[in-house]
Amino acid sequence: MDEAVSGDQVLTIGVPAETHLGENRVALVPDTVEQLADLGLSVVMESGAGKGASCDDEAYALAGARVESRPGAVYRQADVIAKVQPPTPSEVALMRPGAFLVSFLDPSRNHETLASLTEHGITAFSFNAVPRTTRAQSMDAMSAMSTVAGYKAVLLAADTIGRFFPLLMTAAGTLPPARVVVIGAGVAGLQALATARRLGAVTAACDARPAVAEQIKSVGAGFIDMSVDLGAAEGQGGYAREMDEEYYRRERDLIREHVANADVVIGTAQVPGARAPILIDEGMVRDMRAGSVIVDLAAEAGGNCELTVPGDAVTRYGVTILGPANVASSLAVDASRMYSHTVGAVLKYVIKDGALDLNFDDEILRAACLTRGAPATT
Repeated sequence: MDEAVSGDQVLTIGVPAETHLGENRVALVPDTVEQLADLGLSVVMESGAGKGASCDDEAYALAGARVESRPGAVYRQADVIAKVQPPTPSEVALMRPGAFLVSFLDPSRNHETLASLTEHGITAFSFNAVPRTTRAQSMDAMSAMSTVAGYKAVLLAADTIGRFFPLLMTAAGTLPPARVVVIGAGVAGLQALATARRLGAVTAACDARPAVAEQIKSVGAGFIDMSVDLGAAEGQGGYAREMDEEYYRRERDLIREHVANADVVIGTAQVPGARAPILIDEGMVRDMRAGSVIVDLAAEAGGNCELTVPGDAVTRYGVTILGPANVASSLAVDASRMYSHTVGAVLKYVIKDGALDLNFDDEILRAACLTRGAPATT
């Protein structure tokens, strides 16, 4: 029997199970499914898609979704595909021509995927390309996942370092607080600072953008003053922009002493579409005290530390260097809730009167839609 879309005039949102190794998040949680169903939209979930985020098939069914167990059936039925990770070539091949995809897609790393999506006539909305504007705040999945990563980075450091974070005055003696330095005070960095301070650490941070000094101080951290021209380092939309090696060398020199005196260093500095800047060189690691910890949240983009091994933990000069991958997936329940909210915001933005309404003159769609195909016919 041919698979049919639920109702000729009803737009179908499909959520397949993630196939990327270690990915536990799901694109829609039951609460968002219920909201979409209330709008008259049809939602079809692949069986088991929410398992890693503690969302079972029954919860989706109760929220109004259809649960599909046949391989590939979700792709073949859906007008809109909601995913977390970029689709594989085989997943793209299953999509209906003219479908609308919502997922993470890095235009600097997913060239082949984008070419395949273009070939199949898929319109791809990438969270990596959503502009940081007031109108797009509810769709900012990058910031949402950075919040998760910043929080988890501190927990990873606390679990690895062989000492307490807070000041402790005990009968056995007084233990000084851990000193935590965060490099890069974007969303992840600020969350890391706030979390480390809640655990009792003495915190400080630096960043190459002028606007963040007050934000750093607002979470109780010290600002590491940098004499490098900060204004030149802020790019379009509030993101950091790539600078030359001399600039980064000067930054390393300015923070060298602070890194050497830290018990924990958390690197979060990244530049969209480019390799993460190396802000902790081998000499800086060598100067750190034995037993110190570096958590490099930029590992997947090459790393802020010269000695980082992406996806692994290594010890160099007595310093443990963590290069975690896909940190947000390790807190899949809340990460999925946050991600689902941003997916829902996108769908409500592009669906009008039960149909896709893609106006590419709109600044958000113009920036975030990396490929553009003809609308699917139901």
